Amino acid sequence: MLDLIIKNGLCYIDGKLQKQDIGINNNKISEIGSLDSKNSKEMFDATNLTVLPGCIDTQTHFREPGSIDTEDLHSGSRAAIAGGITSVFEMPNTNPPTSNKVEFQKKLDLAKNRMYCNYAFYFGATADNTNELSDLKNLEGCCGIKLFAGSSTGNLLVADETDIEKVFQSSSKIVAVHSEDEAILNVNKKLIKKGDVHTHPVWRSVECAMSSTRRIVRIAEKYKKKAHILHVTTKEEIDFLSQHKGNITFEITPQHLTLYSPDCYDKLGTYAQMNPPLRDKTHYDRLWYGVKNNFNDTIGSDHAPHLKVNKEKEYPNSPSGMPGVQTLMPVMLNHVNDEKLSLNQLINLVCENPVKIFGIKNKGFIKEGYDADFTIVDMNKTIEIKNTNIESKCGWSPFDGYRFKGSPIATIINGKIKMKDGKIIGEPYGIPMKFK
Repeated sequence: MLDLIIKNGLCYIDGKLQKQDIGINNNKISEIGSLDSKNSKEMFDATNLTVLPGCIDTQTHFREPGSIDTEDLHSGSRAAIAGGITSVFEMPNTNPPTSNKVEFQKKLDLAKNRMYCNYAFYFGATADNTNELSDLKNLEGCCGIKLFAGSSTGNLLVADETDIEKVFQSSSKIVAVHSEDEAILNVNKKLIKKGDVHTHPVWRSVECAMSSTRRIVRIAEKYKKKAHILHVTTKEEIDFLSQHKGNITFEITPQHLTLYSPDCYDKLGTYAQMNPPLRDKTHYDRLWYGVKNNFNDTIGSDHAPHLKVNKEKEYPNSPSGMPGVQTLMPVMLNHVNDEKLSLNQLINLVCENPVKIFGIKNKGFIKEGYDADFTIVDMNKTIEIKNTNIESKCGWSPFDGYRFKGSPIATIINGKIKMKDGKIIGEPYGIPMKFK
């Protein structure tokens, strides 16, 4: 007797779509094939649906501890599974920051039995915690080290080159980097025009991003350590990073592949404000060039919610960041339908590459013995994003009013159906992810 059978779906197995049934037992994929003769406690009919491996969002900010009026681990995980995301990496720039093992354990304790999706946490780098960074290899639920080379939300900043070197020298895990040059940010502050969010990409300039990324790559290569450059935004970085593969990988967000200036600032004002910023169409086009040519390695939402009352403050007093974990898959499936990338490329970016880069165990593929996480989508269903349907506590999306073709229909976590047709089912069932 199986726990669950997914019947009649078009399943993404071994790089292609195949009509197969999937049998699940004890949270694992136990059988793949024709399962007509098998009995099961539960059956999911996936006729006319596409069954994908569980999709992973490798960059989210769920704001707990510290800013739980904006988001918490529970509400953020609801937003994740509502959007077909089965696992998340969550960021350490909380209050207090997740930059020592005591705070890391507290976050694991906060997540237990409260998160619908599976989860792992980044360990925050500081100028003086290098001893801790050298001993993370076997830390439960730790996906990597997060380094803020330029200031953003929170107070985790490692700006000095000597300190950045220490972080890489000491690192026992991959280092994911918010790559902006703090010195250039400080010099450029004079370019900020009060009340004009169009100056956000002038302040946080191309040079600011490129200078930092060049430095990070040089240091990572010097110490032969792995670096993952988060939310890349410039054409210059695409061209540079495409020449430095191997231990260097990088991410682009769905926002930067969908919105560009000046239109986004005209339409959304400070709701379009994020770090690094949304830039003009020449950068947008080059980001797509990076995706199409498989230079880019992951898509992460950089889900960074803020309450409307704060986003509506006068620039630059408005905080940077926008929610995205619930919309990552609808946005990217729409791009697949628009033939801007293939479904195979999307699965590489949100399933297979995260597993390879971060060393995640038993996820990212539909294989016997692997964890039973699935994102089941209807490639032909058109949905309209509405603020009223956003599960995040912030209650808004930059894509409010957008119509996207391709939508998650069900989210299965560890063999349990936790979202179906937009409705969240039952109690949280997420557990910490395991790493090699």
